[in-house]
Amino acid sequence: MDLRTGLGVAGKGTALITGASSGLGAEFARQLARRGYDLVLVARRRERLEELIEELLTTCKIAAEALVADLSQEADLRRVEERIASLQNLALLINNAGFGLRGRFHKSQIEEQLEMIQVHVIASVRLCRAALPVMISRGAGAIINVASMAALIPTASVTYSATKAYLVAFSRSLQIELEGSGVQVQALCPGFTMTEFHDAPRSSRMERTLIPGWLWLRPETVVRASLRGLERGETVCIPGMIYKLAAWLIAEPLTAPLVRLIVRHIYLRRKSEKAIKDRTESKSDNK
Repeated sequence: MDLRTGLGVAGKGTALITGASSGLGAEFARQLARRGYDLVLVARRRERLEELIEELLTTCKIAAEALVADLSQEADLRRVEERIASLQNLALLINNAGFGLRGRFHKSQIEEQLEMIQVHVIASVRLCRAALPVMISRGAGAIINVASMAALIPTASVTYSATKAYLVAFSRSLQIELEGSGVQVQALCPGFTMTEFHDAPRSSRMERTLIPGWLWLRPETVVRASLRGLERGETVCIPGMIYKLAAWLIAEPLTAPLVRLIVRHIYLRRKSEKAIKDRTESKSDNK
């Protein structure tokens, strides 16, 4: 599938991106705009969407619109579905909206857990369903469901890992169903990425120093890998060699326990170092 030629159709077409106001969503918008795609950008923050669109229109000859919507809300989700169905030149759907949660599942508010399932799973499935009739009728198009390495290596964030694992399984099965249709599906599984995602209050503003620097990816790298993987026909895209290796090892029964042990060791070591640093700084402040 060749993104440079508009996924095999006349003209580049339109890409609709959820969670487009920052992070990977905004980077997808920038890279696709440079390739000549018109854009429909979906997110909750109107001001951030308008700032991004202004940036894109100054450098790229495209059309772009902001669609303000909260995908956890039924009325907003329905509006996005309707907009997708109206896009006769829809070439690309990117389900990127999502968030993380802090704390343990059994101590959390169940409403937050259900909201995550709504945004990560229900909204993604419904938007895929809205997009496919148009794409299939044209014999071309692509869907990128932004999952996570947490889908492949379960983390302490229970519902986050589970919803991302669903997106991987859903994408794989949907790709089988769509074989020969001209429509491609990809589950994108990035590892730790330098975006605002980890700064959100819901994610407890994760201390980045807890994670070794060599595990961090740049959003530009992740998006380039995703679009390149789409052109190569990759149903599951894992950016970064270290993460590709981890995914391979975790899939092997003999090495999977080792991967889990290493991940846990890195996290606990960094957490211990952070606690020592915080205590030292606290003692200094009290002098």
